[in-house]
Amino acid sequence: MNKKKTVAIYLFFDILAAFASWIIFSIYRYNVMDKPFRHPGFTTDSHFILPLLILPFFWVLIYYVTGYYNNIFRKSRLLELSQTFFNCLFGSIILFFFLVLNDDLPTYANIYRLFTALFALQFGTTYFFRVIHTSRITKKIHRREFGFKTLIIGGSPKAVELFHELNTQEKPSGNELVGFIQVETEQHSPLNKHIRCLGNIEQIPSIIENYKIEEVIVTINSSEHKLLSRLLILLQGFKLTVWGIPDLYDILSGVPKTDNLYGLPLYKISNGIMPAWAMNVKRICDISFSFIALLLFAPVSLIVAIAIKADSKGPILYSQKRVGRYGREFKIYKFRSMISVAEQEGPQLSSNNDPRITRVGRFLRKTHLDEIPQFINVILGQMSIVGPRPERKFYINQLLELAPQYNLLHKIRPGITSWGQIKYGYASNVEQMLERLPYDLVYLKNASLYLDFKIMIYSVLELFSAKGK
Repeated sequence: MNKKKTVAIYLFFDILAAFASWIIFSIYRYNVMDKPFRHPGFTTDSHFILPLLILPFFWVLIYYVTGYYNNIFRKSRLLELSQTFFNCLFGSIILFFFLVLNDDLPTYANIYRLFTALFALQFGTTYFFRVIHTSRITKKIHRREFGFKTLIIGGSPKAVELFHELNTQEKPSGNELVGFIQVETEQHSPLNKHIRCLGNIEQIPSIIENYKIEEVIVTINSSEHKLLSRLLILLQGFKLTVWGIPDLYDILSGVPKTDNLYGLPLYKISNGIMPAWAMNVKRICDISFSFIALLLFAPVSLIVAIAIKADSKGPILYSQKRVGRYGREFKIYKFRSMISVAEQEGPQLSSNNDPRITRVGRFLRKTHLDEIPQFINVILGQMSIVGPRPERKFYINQLLELAPQYNLLHKIRPGITSWGQIKYGYASNVEQMLERLPYDLVYLKNASLYLDFKIMIYSVLELFSAKGK
């Protein structure tokens, strides 16, 4: 099934539900207030028309922020019921205070009746459409008409048990087993009798790409720390759902949060990133701040563009390929601060007294004004305002040889500013990149909206101090 098409269907019915619930509520509202429903006056009333135009966007924003449209194919109807209930309750409270409470209502009973009607209609119409479509998707999964390409890592007896569980379920969970990876500690895996061995750990990146893997189930014992660390670092660079099978000790100690999926107590392996709602709020803030920044800096950008053109030959903007989220390359945009032939002999990092930097470019780098065009990258979804600095593949290949954990940073969008940049500054060589890496890893494991705002404040202070290079 096509993910974008499926999300579009959910969006369409959510918008339809918003329209329908408000129309029905408005009819009820007029009757409650002892104002008989008159067709001509009702349809031209601004208290009806304006909310009707705005409400669909309001409700979709709430659903988006709370992560409803994330992981659209892995929905539980029970969890969907709970999520829809609380989303509609929260949204109805806001709408009631802004759109309804100012009505001339004679009694508290009318207030309670109006709020109950507003909430019940919004929840009822929204969930009605959702449960129909979610049930349709779930039935397709149970009939094996649709599934998720899954790779098993490890070929131990535990993996064989998992294989049998997945293939004997009365209602399949949707995992299409493509094959398994045999690890070094295993020889003559019993899983070979049931499913094809696709290779070893070193071949995982190419296997994921070639077979379009969507989910991975790790069956390696949690006691094999070195092997697990190596494996999870490798997997973090891909957009995957990673599951693990806990040991009895893990379950009793409460280390993993188990999920009784597939018949075995699998648990989702956490990557330390913010929850879905926080990530969505962060994305909304990124887009909003970027538009505001581009508008505020428009006069400055015009002056900078004129100065660059007058100072040296070459284009005003400079673009370069960088590696972003999930290892995907994108073009980063900056105001040109070097001569146009700065890298004719190959990739080179800048230094404090780099002769390739122009006079205007030196000022731009000190004030970080050369980075204004990166707000375009943020709007396009390639970057965030706060996140690890994006590097070129040329240097990343060197970094991965020295520090494989660098791959963890590709789990999130790179940023215009970062904790590592504030604490350490720009790197002039690979060694300095390695020294900056711990700060970015700490950010990854402690990411929050609070920390993002704190980093942004320090970045603004650094901007005024003109300490860039």
